[in-house]
Amino acid sequence: MSIDTAPTRSTSRPASRPSAEDSPSHTRARRSRRSERWVIILLLAPTVLGMGIFTLLPIVGSLALAFFEWDLITAPEFAGLDNFIALGADATVRTAFLNTIVFVVVAVVLQLALAVFLAVMVQSRMPVWLRLFFRSTFFFPLVLSAASVSIFMRYMFNEQFGVVNWLLGTVGIAQVPWLTTSTGAAAVVIFVFVWQNFGFSFLILLGGIAAVPQELYEAAEIDGARGWKAFKNVTLPLISPSLLVASVTAMITALQVFDQPYVLTRGGPGDSTRSAVMVVFEAAFQRLEFGLASAAGLVLMALIMLITWIQFRLSRRFVFYQ
Repeated sequence: MSIDTAPTRSTSRPASRPSAEDSPSHTRARRSRRSERWVIILLLAPTVLGMGIFTLLPIVGSLALAFFEWDLITAPEFAGLDNFIALGADATVRTAFLNTIVFVVVAVVLQLALAVFLAVMVQSRMPVWLRLFFRSTFFFPLVLSAASVSIFMRYMFNEQFGVVNWLLGTVGIAQVPWLTTSTGAAAVVIFVFVWQNFGFSFLILLGGIAAVPQELYEAAEIDGARGWKAFKNVTLPLISPSLLVASVTAMITALQVFDQPYVLTRGGPGDSTRSAVMVVFEAAFQRLEFGLASAAGLVLMALIMLITWIQFRLSRRFVFYQ
């Protein structure tokens, strides 16, 4: 009888070692990340709630209300596309949107041209203190209330006792009916809008010009490109991204113009200075046609989105990135 003397293998396995993820340092790291997430959520919550309550909900409400007739007193009644059909059939609405488009073209071109010219002048060789002075001066109108500026300008351009006509009279020019003729009223509205809003475009373009490397101007000067040639071949291509931002913001702001024509002319004479936002305001708060006002607002929003999309499509050809 033989006896097996081979050592028997133990069937018990050694206790598993704790993984690195279960170590105290990793546990503390997870708790720290979880705390950071809660801090981020708490900090973002007021902004997200504010945007949801005061931006998202009104947009959704306007989308729905555009298909109803509602005067804020009686119950809403479903109207389908009647509000949009009424907008297309209203000559005043068509005139207002046409005025807005013409206003945008003229005002935005003038605003950007003035902003580019002044940005180039300020960024040219001049003392730093003078450069800071011009920056503050040109941006100052933007911080003022559009309504208060328009009230002030209404007195400035008054035909009988306005300062502008008084100055013109000192050089022998007869009184100009600024606010009582279609051409004069449109010119005043455009002037006031451009004067108050070009400061934002000016600062954007000033930053773009300041970022252009000086070596490029020196190389262009060696090649004989100075003045206008240097601006056309060096400055303009390199500030094209800034120019795109300035043009998009200026276009969106101009399409929503309201304060200047409403305070200066009330949309007159006739409908010559009536804007698209004035159509929305008058329909909602003067005639209590909130469905029609929502439909007009949606049309304006679609127009803004369309023009912005066209700008970005065209930017592929005219905007150059370093």
